[in-house]
Amino acid sequence: MRKIILTIAAVAVVSSCSIYRKYQRPEDVVPMDSLYRAELVSPEEDARAAEDSTSFGYMPWEEMFTDPYLQELIRTALDNNTDLLSAALRVEQAQARLKASKWAYSPSLNLGPQGGYNYTLADNQGNVTTTGTWTYNAGLSVSWDIDLFGSLLNAKRGAQAALLQQEAYRQAVRSQLIATVANAYYSLLMLDEQVRVSEENVTLWAEQIRSMEAMLKVGRVNENAVTQSRAQLYGLEASLADMKRQRQEAENALCSILGSVYTEIERGTLDEQTLPQDFSVGIPLELLSNRPDVYQAEMALASAYYSTNQARSAFYPSLTLSGSAGWTNSVGQAILNPGGLIVSALAQLAQPIFNKGQLTSNLRVAKAEEEIAKLTYKQTLLNAGEEVNNNLYALEIYDEMLQKHQSQLSDLQRTVETAESLYQWSTKMTYLEVLTARQSLLTAQLNVISDKYQLLQTTVNLYRSLGGGRQ
Repeated sequence: MRKIILTIAAVAVVSSCSIYRKYQRPEDVVPMDSLYRAELVSPEEDARAAEDSTSFGYMPWEEMFTDPYLQELIRTALDNNTDLLSAALRVEQAQARLKASKWAYSPSLNLGPQGGYNYTLADNQGNVTTTGTWTYNAGLSVSWDIDLFGSLLNAKRGAQAALLQQEAYRQAVRSQLIATVANAYYSLLMLDEQVRVSEENVTLWAEQIRSMEAMLKVGRVNENAVTQSRAQLYGLEASLADMKRQRQEAENALCSILGSVYTEIERGTLDEQTLPQDFSVGIPLELLSNRPDVYQAEMALASAYYSTNQARSAFYPSLTLSGSAGWTNSVGQAILNPGGLIVSALAQLAQPIFNKGQLTSNLRVAKAEEEIAKLTYKQTLLNAGEEVNNNLYALEIYDEMLQKHQSQLSDLQRTVETAESLYQWSTKMTYLEVLTARQSLLTAQLNVISDKYQLLQTTVNLYRSLGGGRQ
């Protein structure tokens, strides 16, 4: 009999070896060598290990954004943004769950003192007698679950993976917040510049219409030219009003991101902004490893892996040691109720038998959840690679567009100067041609402003897509 028990125990131990294994990254998720070390490490440790990397994503945000106004806005957002504060609280929750899972290894100790008073009224042949007895029981019980087959171990490892997942989520919120503040700030500067250029053109256009009205009186222009120019001025004024509305809304949105009520945002100018142009995005190994959302997805996979191990461990026996000790005055029927010590100990080994179907279903659910987490991790990697590639290509395109529009602007400025000179000294040039040239010049000016903003925004987005803004 003893040999049979030992044989069964040996088979159970051998078959349960897999439930003790640590999570290892699946190599068949995407065709790349690796993204992280195999061990479960925090994003902060991973950053310190890669501190010598030349990747653009490792640049501190204070070096990335040198505008003092923008730096102050980012600091304010990091201190007050509600999404980031909520993410920090989620990390605290995960830390508390991890501590709770570690305490599961310790015995549970309970103190249960009890006391009572028994009062008896009896009639013995006409004589009434009363008796009263105090009883007490000072009991202490202890219970200890022995983790034979890794149930508590996998619960602790799963809690650790969940903590790292929440820390990565907080880092993702932080990175996104920094990029959002920067893009909102640059959007505000773009609208400032567009309003400035539009106001200058509205003023110039209004002066030209007054000149045309004077020339109408002497017959140098016809009334159709004046009315058409006035109609274009109304269109410019309407566009200017809409730009001011957009600027006000952008300022309000930035205040909301900062976690504050509306206040006027102090800011610089668009032409003062400088961002790195020559940078290394890192080798493919590090290209995505700095992204907190990728790390978060992998930690979700690790957590699902340990949940599957927990479901497997439920098939094996559980061993619980329990005992109690106490002092009581009711151990016997002695008249004086003397006290006595009570001690008991119990070891319980429980093997699931009749609920195997339920345990099997739970294991299937856990395996399905693990597979879903694996697919999510794969898609997160693919999305991250797509985003980086798109931003890299967009940088090239917007830089080319800016150069072309600047060349166009330079030619149109000469065109306007030539048109005004020809109109002044030649009767073949009409004033509508001058106004048309000015309209084209205004469009080119707005295009250059837009290209500068798009170039800044894409650089910020590339910085975020490479995991920039880490703490």
